[in-house]
Amino acid sequence: MAKWQCVKNCGACCYLDPSERPDLGEYLTPEELARYLSMVADDGWCTNYDRQARECRIYDDRPTFCRVEVGEFERRYGVDPEDIDEFAIDCCQEHIQDIYGDRSLELLRFNQAIGIKPQRIIRRPPSE
Repeated sequence: MAKWQCVKNCGACCYLDPSERPDLGEYLTPEELARYLSMVADDGWCTNYDRQARECRIYDDRPTFCRVEVGEFERRYGVDPEDIDEFAIDCCQEHIQDIYGDRSLELLRFNQAIGIKPQRIIRRPPSE
């Protein structure tokens, strides 16, 4: 089983546009929602995300809703601790595909980091 990990220079999770996340009010407290919304720049990216360096400026001090931690995912989303890797991997893959595309370098790097090997595409000549 693959084990989730954050991959440097990705930042897909830092795209915070609330229109892309209509269920925010279901898992953020009113205070967290206010903080979340205060972090969204006009272009939808987090104000703490350095797009040139492709990293979070406040990574060590980021809010709990920005963290992938067992307790947070259990409390917020009802994810059992033994399911966190699968849940977080699915979330990251979906978000990376939405932001960068399903054939992006970011998705390839993420999948390699978590131990998923790229599938080879075998091209066969058309049958006559």
